[in-house]
Amino acid sequence: MEYYFNVYIAYSEYQHYYSGAAANVVVTSDQGLRLQIPASRFRPFLSHLGIRGRFKLVTDANHKFQSLMRVA
Repeated sequence: MEYYFNVYIAYSEYQHYYSGAAANVVVTSDQGLRLQIPASRFRPFLSHLGIRGRFKLVTDANHKFQSLMRVA
């Protein structure tokens, strides 16, 4: 399954996730579904601005994580 969503997390806010104080990032997909994604999955996308952009989450039929990529 594929889910598309936008994310904006300021660098200072993401420090809570990076330190482990918050384990998951909750987003709303374009389909209106709330998705809970481990914060560690966003680390490759962290810049000095934080995390921002449009993403695609791919899961298997059992809703297990397959991949996360920035699409814009």
